[in-house]
Amino acid sequence: MPSVVALIPARYGSKRVPGKNVRVLQGHPVLAYTIAPALESGVFGSVIVSTDSEEIAAVARHYGAEVPFLRPAAFAGDTSPDIEWLEYALAELRRRGRSWDCFSLLRPTSPFRTSDTIRRAWARFTAQEGVDSLRAVEKCAQHPGKMWIVRGDRMVPLLPFGLASPKPQGGEGGEGQPWHSTPYQALPPVYVQNASLEMAWTRVVVERRTIAGDVLVPFLTEGYEGFDINDAYDWMIAERLLADGLATLPPVPQVPYGAVRVNHVSQPGSGILNG
Repeated sequence: MPSVVALIPARYGSKRVPGKNVRVLQGHPVLAYTIAPALESGVFGSVIVSTDSEEIAAVARHYGAEVPFLRPAAFAGDTSPDIEWLEYALAELRRRGRSWDCFSLLRPTSPFRTSDTIRRAWARFTAQEGVDSLRAVEKCAQHPGKMWIVRGDRMVPLLPFGLASPKPQGGEGGEGQPWHSTPYQALPPVYVQNASLEMAWTRVVVERRTIAGDVLVPFLTEGYEGFDINDAYDWMIAERLLADGLATLPPVPQVPYGAVRVNHVSQPGSGILNG
């Protein structure tokens, strides 16, 4: 079985949800709900958090992850591509005598991902031959066939106008209509990637300087496994899902974190850790 490392990106800066990687959700910082299932899955040789913040590093270590070094500020900006910090992390680990055949990116903003999610993804990835990577996807709620580009006072379909829909399932007519004028149910299914999980061979980064490579296998997330917290509205939805019992968080065995004050991300009434 190939060796694999979990890499969890948790930089300090976040404009839309300040301090979101350590913001408290049901008693624990959201980061804990990625570390705990990664450890519990039994898939990874190491679970490593990549952060530019010593305070976030302290939270990560409390919940059982490794933080062998801090990420340089040059790779922690709002527009820094993943390939930069990932390339740096793998190179720095190799320099310390640690290397893996594969890596998995697990983002803290997907708190409903479980250890079973990870095990299912790993089994699917390792069962494939000739692939570069695996990426979590889910069915699109908004079909790209109904999306437009606005140029001045004119609308242009995002997809070519000539793409015609098939005949609606169980119905008559509709064949040959452009996608933007076709019922959603009659359109071919389209999937969008979510941020919950990626897996790839390390060679893809080292040899080709890319995360995904050319041959990707899809991993269909179930329920709220792929739910991603990007902004304050997403955070409210996550809290509502939990309050209504529609989603559950993975168990976190460690006691709630409160020994170290996370000064530079704490805000009164924000729900962010403040010791």
